[in-house]
Amino acid sequence: MRALSLLFLVAFVGVLGYFSYLNRESVQIDLFGQSRPTVSIPVLVGAAYLLGMLTGWAVVGMLKRSWTRVTEYDRR
Repeated sequence: MRALSLLFLVAFVGVLGYFSYLNRESVQIDLFGQSRPTVSIPVLVGAAYLLGMLTGWAVVGMLKRSWTRVTEYDRR
C-alpha cells in the first residue's frame, strides 16, 4: 500500500512539474492601484497556496482552542 501511495505522489509531483514547465509565463500583479514586479505563474500559485494553507491552519487552530476552552470542565 505504501508503494502505491508513493507511486501516486511521484505521479502527482511529475504532473505538477510538467504543468509548471508549460506555464512559465510571467504576469504583473496590480494590487490596490500599485503595480508589483512580474512574477511567474507557478511561483504565484505556490505562494497563494502556501498563504491559504497557513491562514487555514491558523483559523482551525483558533477554533480548536476556543472549542476546548468552552467545553472544558471548570474545577473551581
